Amino acid sequence: MILTVLNALAEPTRLGAMRLLQDGGEHCVCELMARLDASQSRMSRHMKTLRDAGLVLDRRDAQWVRFRRNPDLAPELVAVIDAVLHAERRFERDAA
Repeated sequence: MILTVLNALAEPTRLGAMRLLQDGGEHCVCELMARLDASQSRMSRHMKTLRDAGLVLDRRDAQWVRFRRNPDLAPELVAVIDAVLHAERRFERDAA
């Protein structure tokens, strides 16, 4: 399970999606596309990877699909995700 999670987080667009979903709210795929500069098909593939890893849940709302971070993740996985997101932000700050 941990390798699946780490693999899912190892791609910049998916990591960016997890960063956006960290606020606990739902975000439509159109918002994720715009914020991460990704096409619809590319964003859908990335979100499928995150969903298959158990990191996000999706909900169809008419023609839109809304995603949110899976609230039932084990605390250990939440800690891993938060650590990866924190390390990424720190690395970006140090590189600037």
